[in-house]
Amino acid sequence: MPLYKYSAVTLDGSKRTGSVEAATVDALVAALKEEHLFLTKWTTSQKKEETRKLKTDEVADFCRQLGAMLSAGIMLIRAMTILSQRNLKPHIKKIYEELILDLQRGSTLSEAMTNRGRAFPELLTNMIRAGENTGKLDATCEKMAVTYDKEHRLNAKIKQALVYPIILIVLIIGVVLIIFTFVLPQFMGLFENMELPLPTKIVMGISDFLIAWGMWLIIGVVIAIAGLITLFRQPEPRKAYDRVKLKLPKIGQLLRTIYTARFARTLSSLYVSGISMIQALNIARSTIGNAYIESQFDAVIEALGNGRTLSQALATVDGFEPKLRSTVLIGEESGNLEQMLESVADQYEYDSEIATQSLVTLVEPVLIVFMAVIVAFVIISVLMPIYQLYSNIGAEGGM
Repeated sequence: MPLYKYSAVTLDGSKRTGSVEAATVDALVAALKEEHLFLTKWTTSQKKEETRKLKTDEVADFCRQLGAMLSAGIMLIRAMTILSQRNLKPHIKKIYEELILDLQRGSTLSEAMTNRGRAFPELLTNMIRAGENTGKLDATCEKMAVTYDKEHRLNAKIKQALVYPIILIVLIIGVVLIIFTFVLPQFMGLFENMELPLPTKIVMGISDFLIAWGMWLIIGVVIAIAGLITLFRQPEPRKAYDRVKLKLPKIGQLLRTIYTARFARTLSSLYVSGISMIQALNIARSTIGNAYIESQFDAVIEALGNGRTLSQALATVDGFEPKLRSTVLIGEESGNLEQMLESVADQYEYDSEIATQSLVTLVEPVLIVFMAVIVAFVIISVLMPIYQLYSNIGAEGGM
């Protein structure tokens, strides 16, 4: 249950401050009224373990199981109790148990989910709220289970496709470090007092540097990475970084496809639930995952407020595939916007899988060739002075 820090006034107008645990803001107001206090300001905080974010597959499982039980006629609290009794990870079980407590206190499911901080995605919370208002909570849960299942499968396929390139990169770094810090030093004694070829001087210089400064280099790289991560968490640098990503060859096209699919599916789910378009856009923008694209939605919402259609407003967004606008236009003209958005989401999710696989297929041989070039350069650099040494010995023997 969240802890609320509040400011309140008494009947005689004097100010009071304090903190109290309450299921919702309404519960906080009621608790203060019993003490003849009237709430003026409040803030809330969640414990770290209460705000641990559920993974996409965990959210999909929650929606699927809850939707199935509600469709079977099981009451909400009973359904949540059954969910919490399964063999679950401790933090998930704790979240479910806290949801049950809030429900027993009279909160709605959406309110209880909001009280769990960032545990549940904002999209799901709003969809659950819409389902409660329309009396179609079971259908909403089943629809969101499909949505999060698709998102999880797409993310899993992308991660799976990236495993081999990552292994290759780690292998390349490991091979280079072993060659330059352990193998090459064994040859240094052979090359003393010799005039070395330029390639040999280069690899020996790199070897000496890594041996003398390798640890500091690693520390510097770690600090640099930590600094970049901190920097890109700031709004403006993050926006600039996300914009650059969209311009990268191949990768930019893949990211555009993924962002378009994610936005289209989210907006489709929100639109069919009866949420207003402006509210749906505000929620959908936060699920895209690109700060540069998200920053452009203020203009989109303003355009809608000025009477422009959704397709016209989205035309100004840099970062989506052009097909999105034309698909939305067709949906507006045919009155079938939900299905058109879902269709384009399916298409772009499929395209993103194909594009990811194609990119990995391209990257793998490039990395292999890169590693082969490094090893070949080192071998040639070592063999050149050895060949020179034996040539000199042969020449001296022939005299």
